[in-house]
Amino acid sequence: MRKHSLLLLGLGAALATTPASAQQKKPTTAAPAASATGTRLVEKITRKPGELVIPYEKYVLPNGLTLIVTEDHSDPLVHVDVTYHVGSAREQIGKSGFAHFFEHMMFEGSDHAPQGMFDKVIIGSGGTNNGSTTRDRTNYYETIPSNQLERALWLEADRMGFLLDAVTQKRFEVQRATVKNERGQNYDNRPYGLVGEYTSKTLYPYGHPYSWLTIGYLDDLDRSDVNDLKQFFLRWYGPNNATLTVGGDVKPAEVVAMAEKYFGGINRGPAVQNVKLPAPKLTQDRYVSYQDNVRFPLVQLVFPTVPQNHPDETALDALADIIGGGKNSLLYKNLIKTQRAVSAQAYHPTSELSGEFTLSARAYPGKGLDSLDYRVRQTLSEFERRGVKDEDLQRFKASREADLVSSLSSVSGKVSRLAANQTYTGNPNYITVELQRLRALTKADVQRVYTQYIKGKKAVVLSVLPKSAPGAPAKPDNYAITKEGYQAPADEYKNLTYVKAKDGFDRSKMPGAGANPVVKVPALWQQQFQNGLRVMGSRSTEVPTVNLLLTIRGGHRLEQLNPGKAGVAALTAAMLNEGSQKYTGEQLSDALDRLGSSISVRPGTDNTLVEVQSLTKNLPATLALLEEILLRPRFDAADFARVKKQTLEAIANQSTQPTVIADKTYNALLYGPGDIMSVPVSGTTSTVQSLTLDDVKQFYQQYYGPDLSHLVIVGDVEQKDVVSKLGFLQSWNRKGLTLPAGNPGKQPDKTRIYFVNKPDAAQSEIRIGYLALPYDATGEYYRAYLANYLLGGSFASRINHNLREEKGYTYGAYSGFRGTRYVGPFTAQAGVRADATTASLIEFNKELKGFTTGISDDELQLLQTSVGQSDALKYETGQQKAAFLARLLEYDLTPDFVQQQSAILKALKKEDVQAIATKYLPTDNMYIVVVGDRNKVYPGITTLGYDIVEMDAEGNRLTPNVPVTSTVTATPAAPAAAADVKKAKSKTKDADGRKAKRKQKKDDDSVKVKEKAE
Repeated sequence: MRKHSLLLLGLGAALATTPASAQQKKPTTAAPAASATGTRLVEKITRKPGELVIPYEKYVLPNGLTLIVTEDHSDPLVHVDVTYHVGSAREQIGKSGFAHFFEHMMFEGSDHAPQGMFDKVIIGSGGTNNGSTTRDRTNYYETIPSNQLERALWLEADRMGFLLDAVTQKRFEVQRATVKNERGQNYDNRPYGLVGEYTSKTLYPYGHPYSWLTIGYLDDLDRSDVNDLKQFFLRWYGPNNATLTVGGDVKPAEVVAMAEKYFGGINRGPAVQNVKLPAPKLTQDRYVSYQDNVRFPLVQLVFPTVPQNHPDETALDALADIIGGGKNSLLYKNLIKTQRAVSAQAYHPTSELSGEFTLSARAYPGKGLDSLDYRVRQTLSEFERRGVKDEDLQRFKASREADLVSSLSSVSGKVSRLAANQTYTGNPNYITVELQRLRALTKADVQRVYTQYIKGKKAVVLSVLPKSAPGAPAKPDNYAITKEGYQAPADEYKNLTYVKAKDGFDRSKMPGAGANPVVKVPALWQQQFQNGLRVMGSRSTEVPTVNLLLTIRGGHRLEQLNPGKAGVAALTAAMLNEGSQKYTGEQLSDALDRLGSSISVRPGTDNTLVEVQSLTKNLPATLALLEEILLRPRFDAADFARVKKQTLEAIANQSTQPTVIADKTYNALLYGPGDIMSVPVSGTTSTVQSLTLDDVKQFYQQYYGPDLSHLVIVGDVEQKDVVSKLGFLQSWNRKGLTLPAGNPGKQPDKTRIYFVNKPDAAQSEIRIGYLALPYDATGEYYRAYLANYLLGGSFASRINHNLREEKGYTYGAYSGFRGTRYVGPFTAQAGVRADATTASLIEFNKELKGFTTGISDDELQLLQTSVGQSDALKYETGQQKAAFLARLLEYDLTPDFVQQQSAILKALKKEDVQAIATKYLPTDNMYIVVVGDRNKVYPGITTLGYDIVEMDAEGNRLTPNVPVTSTVTATPAAPAAAADVKKAKSKTKDADGRKAKRKQKKDDDSVKVKEKAE
């Protein structure tokens, strides 16, 4: 988060500034009109040359539903978003988590679209669907091939108007268990996962709608019942509290007609009034603390500020960027550069009712938080003395504006912005206001908001202390929650009735799909430089940006030649991010920020990746910086000492994270001690401790070269224009490189359980698999991928349906093949409730073995339609196109491999899937890794009949193999597990349902749903 008026150099004529009167004067707007059905055209926004505007038409139906349509025929896809203006802020004390819980229930079927229909239609057509809940809104969205639009609208309308009679106690209980799993996985079992909860209940008064998190409390979820949930729907889910936004390959008139047909008959709900509350008033610093399973003590200061879209929001964002937003920030200079903190940052998240200016720092183990608190406050004082510099504002404006432009590179990005702006401001075109405020921002504005909201003000000061060595908090706790001044809110749920729509058509008949859209593989150009560097590109003019992806083959695999140097590839990549011979790391960051560009070097198992993003106008200057980073790295001794120390701390920190422990243990078993892949990319404590700066220099000199590298370029630039600027890469010296051969690995002679104790873990991490196949675009690997799609490759797969949707054991369970140029593993995995560990292992085994008996005709059809139509979504953004081109170069493919895959898919038979499953699912010869609390988990897994080997978090065996021959039975020591074992044997299955969360929310007030495994 950064920016500046210098960005005019970056955008130039391509994105001319919007008028200073943007708040009052909108782009071209047609006069309002109304259709025969009463639907009103409120406005029509078109884009003039040079304007940063999303064209759209805005309508309001007679029942109050707002409809926004943005037409974009660049790709044969459509994004649909339905946003309801209700989030956890509409909940009440004792009933937290309802908004998010209801989001789950909205995927559980409705009158005409029974449970599983949503996924069957959307995923089955090659699309994706999802949902998210924040403090202030809940939205549901789909990205689909354009021929599926009418079906998507039919589905969304059915759950808006016909949901409640389909809600059953059984579905309620399963989703309640799923939400509890989600809380366990993303909050209770995650290091620092409760920071937001402690901050919220300390900052906001008792009863304030922001005093609890969106996920809610387990006790509240336990107290809720189906009727509570139904009342919540009736109060908040009316069309008059919703915005339907459709964007992509559509015609507005057709979208309006579909919306009127499917949504028009749904009755208006109770009126919803916007809420405004004063910012919290703190009369003293509120110190609170808690202990967590973390390595690094954390101190966090939070000052109450302004709601989102407030005129001061942009200035506060700039202030946060100056104080703690990057390598040129004060916190970086004072805490990270000096090695007084592992990490330190400042940021300013805002919601509809308030904002929170946050400063956060993590100390090295054993260091006091009182001194860290002091240094953070001294940094604020330093800002007060130094003020705002011209370059501060330049960096912030340039980067923020570039981010704004990049966010419009996809239809989903445009639709999401229109929907959010309409929901919160009533103006979908609010982007013009944001841009005007950004460009008008002055140094005096930033100085003023510091004085107004931060200087001398009180804050919530949270300390998070390691359980293993708690130490002292920043200061003793001095705050306890009080109910003083609390007044119970008015009852929002009186006299609510469920009245279904009356239609003039048969809603039970799902509309047909249009003709399959024509999907074109991106047009590309390619050439090879004399030094061996292969270059491939594709022109894309949707936004004035360029993406480059340079792949340097080898990565962690090269350490196979010297295992004692494990971690040197990652350390080398990290050092390239620390500056060049001409620029320090801070100077380099400053130069990139002023351009609105980014360059990052990332280590990987098989490759090192150099990723570049730039505005088209600033590409020459960005490439000049790339030349510095890639060909003239700085390799400063002080930087190396700091980066090495941070790496060692990160390695030590891995033992606090159950997911990392599970992955490390699993990889060590898969590859064995003789393979570098048994060691993490970061290396081990012993190998990294031995590394020197000379080791890094030698690795760079030996392995960074053009011979085995390739570059892809995607964006608004012609081949001749960009190649002419790549002279530095054409003169890059060859190294005569060869890659090490892969180690085929020793396969397990029998299936065993390898158990790692993680005391007090709320969940257990499970990994099941073996070393299977290398990548092959049109061979056995691709066929195995197709077969696994039904087993565990999508949200609607057998494994996820069973463990999540039917049993409620997990938040998400998946399986997949992960091969590269080298043999990679097949893995089935999940994080499951601790008391359901044994039952989950039984279900995994049942699904793996059962899959070898064959699939149904319906499953084969689902596979062929879902995978077959997904190409419509694959080539939309610059990053997607770059990834596609990089795959062509990485595996020496021609673009027609897509057609070859399509032919394989169309010819696939049930017998083929069964044969693949039989060949590549050797259930009697797999590794099973379980990481969990021994007291809760171990008694149950001893009943499963496997040998059990206990290991520590570093991969050392604690026990020899002990044969266990008992059968699966309940044991007195594990009553909860026994109950789930009994359930696991049941053959009763529910229909498919809810989407799993796509990714962890960016901050603690948002919960986002995940639809499939990565």
